[in-house]
Amino acid sequence: MSTILPTLDRTKAGGSAVPVIRIEPSTGWVSLKLRELWEYRELLFFLTWRDVKIRYKQTALGVAWGVLQPLLTMLVFSVFFGRLARIPSDGVPYPVFALVGLTPWNFFSNGLTQSSNSLVASANMIKKVYFPRLVIPMSSVLSGTVDLLISLVLIAGMMMYHNMHLTVNALWLPAFILLALITSLGVGLWMAALNVEYRDVRYIVPFITQFWMYATPIAYPSSLLSEPWRTVYGLNPMAGVVEGFRWAILGTKTQPGPLIAVSVVAALVVLLSGAYYFRRMEKTFADVV
Repeated sequence: MSTILPTLDRTKAGGSAVPVIRIEPSTGWVSLKLRELWEYRELLFFLTWRDVKIRYKQTALGVAWGVLQPLLTMLVFSVFFGRLARIPSDGVPYPVFALVGLTPWNFFSNGLTQSSNSLVASANMIKKVYFPRLVIPMSSVLSGTVDLLISLVLIAGMMMYHNMHLTVNALWLPAFILLALITSLGVGLWMAALNVEYRDVRYIVPFITQFWMYATPIAYPSSLLSEPWRTVYGLNPMAGVVEGFRWAILGTKTQPGPLIAVSVVAALVVLLSGAYYFRRMEKTFADVV
């Protein structure tokens, strides 16, 4: 990372003070400089919109990909886990159960995949101009909100088909979306910074994502676990996200409870540690990438 130090240059004509920005390498652990990030919010918006357009540019199906991915995965899960394996679904139709679990998971996994390779993909921009590098992985994660909204519309259609209705629990849905965003960004910051130093990280990310999916209650409910193991299961922050989505949207009787609290703490630890590590390594990005 680079530290911006404003100084005054009084050598200009008329003796007026002209502000000069000096960019110097930082040392040791540094602050997150969230105020600086806020000053570059327009750049964050631009990069997010760019990633959205790139995702659907010159595609045969366009936005339909946001429907096909969760829909086809839901069909596979419904056949093998719901019909053949007879896995319980907390009293709701298994297709809806699986779709609600896949929605936050796809948002997390796509954000992790895109953000982990975002710095390497933006190497030319990083080498030419200064800006908070945090905006690059952040834009990659935020661009996935379009697919998330599409999936929520698909869930609404499935619930109408099965004559299901929202409950007052739906008021908590934005909080669980935020928790999914925090988790995806936190892990993405770790992977993005590591990928600059070790380029084989991009090959490890798909394996981590696949393993993580089966360690998350998407095809099965966390209610299969008894206490205290169900609470310990919350150390996987996506467990709290998925169970929270089901409770908020479907009104399942298995209220997350302590599992959510543990998941929130785990997600915040991952985000803060990832952000500080990212900032510490930021000063080397332009040289290594």
